Amino acid sequence: MPGVGRSLIILGLIIVLVGIAISCAGKLPWLGRLPGDIALKRGNVSFYFPLGSCLLLSLLFSLVAWLFRR
Repeated sequence: MPGVGRSLIILGLIIVLVGIAISCAGKLPWLGRLPGDIALKRGNVSFYFPLGSCLLLSLLFSLVAWLFRR
């Protein structure tokens, strides 16, 4: 059972980090407006796909995961 406890602690830390990131996201005005983010608006329909932001966040999360595994 020690493995389950450790997994729950890690999951809890991840949830806390995501909560902090969501809370601070409003203070980062450039997030969501990076080059590569696709925004289309035609009439009453709008489409937004944050490709550049997703790539940046993926790179950041991969770096953090790599540092924890090291």
